[in-house]
Amino acid sequence: MSGFNEKLTAAKQAWARAGRLLTGQPDPDKHLRLPPGQRLVSNWPVLDLGVQPHVPTDQWRLDIDGAVENPVSLDWDAFGKLPQVEDVSDIHCVTQWSRYDNRWQGVSTRVLMELVKPRPEAAHVILHAHDGYTTNVRLDHFTEADCLVAHSHDGQPLSREHGGPARLVIPRYYFWKSAKWIKRIELSAVDRPGFWEVRGYHNVGDPWLEERYG
Repeated sequence: MSGFNEKLTAAKQAWARAGRLLTGQPDPDKHLRLPPGQRLVSNWPVLDLGVQPHVPTDQWRLDIDGAVENPVSLDWDAFGKLPQVEDVSDIHCVTQWSRYDNRWQGVSTRVLMELVKPRPEAAHVILHAHDGYTTNVRLDHFTEADCLVAHSHDGQPLSREHGGPARLVIPRYYFWKSAKWIKRIELSAVDRPGFWEVRGYHNVGDPWLEERYG
């Protein structure tokens, strides 16, 4: 992966080594809306690796492949013809901010999985982005009811800085799991930690358990 901000990456790796932002007060029953160590914001901070790919919709494709019976490659028109959903959820970023009541529009990950039919051995999902970023999630986490590939936020098309034209939204986990500028969803029998996971971040990333770092 080239072009990313090496200084930023090194700083976040140092955070992981130092256990920065950890409170030691997890909420395993998830009674709190705001997870431990988080602060509520009303704006939407922009975080990336120093690269914001420009992907015109007429050049956009989403490949879904790997351990599936029916791999597909969707262009923007085909993606838009799939059943559309709207979901409202909160964002919890590992850098300590949370934003409530984000209204997303897009295609449910469950619809995408119905389309490709995961093989019995499929247990993990590797997400690939146009900036070279990757992250990993369990298949059962990826197909929770509030997960989607979103093209709109609060009634407006996703901006480039926030991952447009389409990004993953996996609300129950720290937002580094919700890959921006998504281009490929790969199903796998084996887990493959992604960009931040191999740099000291937790493999699951549950905010209520403070799974910031591995």
